[in-house]
Amino acid sequence: MKAVIIEEYGGKEMLKETEVPMPIAKEHQVVVKEKATSINPIDWKLREGYLKNMMPWEYPIILGWDVAGEIVEIGSEVTDWKVGDRVFARPDTTRFGTYAEYTAVDDNLLAYIPETISFEEAAAAPLAGLTAWQAVFDYGKLAAGEKILIHAGSGGVGTYAIQLAKSKGAFVISTASENNRELLLSLGVDQFIDYKNEDFTKILSDVDVVIDTMGGEILKNSFKVVKPHTGRVVSIVEDADKALIENADVAFDNIWLEPNGKQLTELAELMEQGKVKSIIGATYPLSEKGIYEAHAMSETHHAVGKIVIKVGG
Repeated sequence: MKAVIIEEYGGKEMLKETEVPMPIAKEHQVVVKEKATSINPIDWKLREGYLKNMMPWEYPIILGWDVAGEIVEIGSEVTDWKVGDRVFARPDTTRFGTYAEYTAVDDNLLAYIPETISFEEAAAAPLAGLTAWQAVFDYGKLAAGEKILIHAGSGGVGTYAIQLAKSKGAFVISTASENNRELLLSLGVDQFIDYKNEDFTKILSDVDVVIDTMGGEILKNSFKVVKPHTGRVVSIVEDADKALIENADVAFDNIWLEPNGKQLTELAELMEQGKVKSIIGATYPLSEKGIYEAHAMSETHHAVGKIVIKVGG
């Protein structure tokens, strides 16, 4: 099958289109014929070698950890899925990723794609959508009526976090550049902050939950606006200084996404109900050139929503 791989760490020129063996389903796996996948920052961070100590994999490595497609093979112990099912997933993080025509996925990580949702919309959702879900609900413990600040709301995780928070009945505040104001308001943002021209620390106070997608000064300054004693700060980027957390007297978590088929099924239900939608900023083909250009866009940190890769015709 066709795949885009890397055989050493480095820049985008390391991406290589080639033929690799077809995956074979283990007992509790299915093989999915891919219709679409998507790009996430972990893809190019791993390609650059930033995560090689955490994930000391052999080459070749197929990047990509989102998939939407149809099941073409099921393992011997799989009972809940059948050939032909339309599914999407955030597969386990292994060196056999989803920049390929077929991929194997553990059966407990799968969710059905609602009939009203396209493969591209589904492929955009798993990694970013589950990251947002776990940040907002599992760690942020957001409740109805609370105030939540979501940094960089026009990004992949941000667009899902806004909609999930809104579905919970929260007051949603988000930062982005002015040209993304209308998008964020359409997603349900109650208070928009133009980060280029406004200082959120001078505007906000007593925020219940902050979702940090940026790190650095943004994360540090978030402790100035969160509600003392009961506030929660969740970063998907980095740890915060212990003294900063203690002085603010708030809960803090730096999270790493856990693939979760049940949560993805709940996310799919919200998509089917029209409460959550995928914002796709750009689409590229599964090819060496396509993945190269998609990585280049992701690396700018200014992509709107998700970057999707179409697989096949």
